[in-house]
Amino acid sequence: AKCQCKVVPRERTNCGYPGISAAECKKIGCCFNASVPSVPWCYSPKPKKVKKMCPNDPYTRINCGHPGIKPKECTKKGCCFRAHPAGVPWCFYHRVVEE
Repeated sequence: AKCQCKVVPRERTNCGYPGISAAECKKIGCCFNASVPSVPWCYSPKPKKVKKMCPNDPYTRINCGHPGIKPKECTKKGCCFRAHPAGVPWCFYHRVVEE
């Protein structure tokens, strides 16, 4: 993503080799910006920002507990708990989504 390449020039981490082209740099998953001398032009992007969410669709839940697990026990494992609807896991894993 474009926002991942907004790295302050002095904080850039070299990602290529001397003389790498913009196309080659981007092909290996790095950012390219040749506007500032004396800093890496091909550099590592910022890591993607992600957040954990409890999925809304009860039918996509992935079981994280056991039958009869208590809410506190479930959340202690780092999972989501919703005691409805019947027939789906009530203790289930988060989904990780990019911000």
